[in-house]
Amino acid sequence: MAELKISDARTIGAKDVTVEGAENVKIKWLISSQDGAPRFQMRLFEVGPGGKTPLHTHDFEHEVYILKGEGKLIFEGEEKLFSKGYSIFVPEDKEHSFVNTGGETLEFLCMIPVKE
Repeated sequence: MAELKISDARTIGAKDVTVEGAENVKIKWLISSQDGAPRFQMRLFEVGPGGKTPLHTHDFEHEVYILKGEGKLIFEGEEKLFSKGYSIFVPEDKEHSFVNTGGETLEFLCMIPVKE
């Protein structure tokens, strides 16, 4: 049975995203299956100025909330602008990339399902 977890995200170490196509991106796993979360995982991404996540697809959805900064989502060949306060739903099997278009770090929460 899962137990309560309360943590200060500022104390969680950010790790470089090293997959091909990622540029100036860090990730913090805030809540994961390792914490006993049975259905969803929460990640915090930090994309530095000029940075981007790789253009990719996968077989699960994303729920995203923009905490800081501005950028564009490349989605199925189209560009969609966003900034602080925006929420984004990325369906499964759709090609996408998050690109920081501003002068400050882009920060966003990204929730994904736990893979069984």
